Amino acid sequence: MASPLILLPPSEGKAPGGDGPAWEKAEQSFDELLKPRRQVLAALRKAMKENEAARTKLLGVKGQRVAEATAANLVAHKAATLPAIERYTGVLYDALDYSSLPAGLRKRVDKQVVIFSGLWGAVRPGDLIPDYKLKMGAKLSGFGPPARFWRPLLTEALAGPAAGCVWDLLPNEHSAAWDASVARSRIRVRFVDDVEKDGERRLVTVAHWNKLLKGALVRYVVDQQLTDPAGLADFTHPEGYVYAP
Repeated sequence: MASPLILLPPSEGKAPGGDGPAWEKAEQSFDELLKPRRQVLAALRKAMKENEAARTKLLGVKGQRVAEATAANLVAHKAATLPAIERYTGVLYDALDYSSLPAGLRKRVDKQVVIFSGLWGAVRPGDLIPDYKLKMGAKLSGFGPPARFWRPLLTEALAGPAAGCVWDLLPNEHSAAWDASVARSRIRVRFVDDVEKDGERRLVTVAHWNKLLKGALVRYVVDQQLTDPAGLADFTHPEGYVYAP
């Protein structure tokens, strides 16, 4: 049976710096995305020369973060790199805690996880990337939302890897960047709280813990090599969340 493929979003937070070569000088996954990546990067660098108001709107950040993101984007073509799994530092990646995994499980993560990105399209954990800022839903001049630009390209690139079971842990913004019909089996996960209010019980989508739970789930799926949600029967999280279909 084929190993499951796990699709993840990038993180807003990113580690600065790096000691790897410029991204084009490093071996990358999905060679067919090289030219499109160059196109998006060129458009992004051009957009960084627009006025601050335009950059603020495009980048989705304010104040000093606009200047920081602008500086990173302007040199992204030649900047030092880090493996994607080290570059992304958000809650999901903290919970995944890649560095704490045994070597065998790290190899599985490297092979089975694909991270969607507004700039790169899709990368694997070991791919070397620079610091950058571009949301999948941003409106980049000449491209529109990156999700729309990447959709046919990622659909084709993932047709082979997604031929088995796919755990799609992408938010809607990123999930729009591929056509899931190429997957033989696609599993999406919703984390909910059982809430009682005014005598009525409701299932409310988890907000605060969502990314943390996804990180823990990735560890479990990779460890157990799950290709069926039923395999989550023994999944538990310190915050008390369990699989309850």
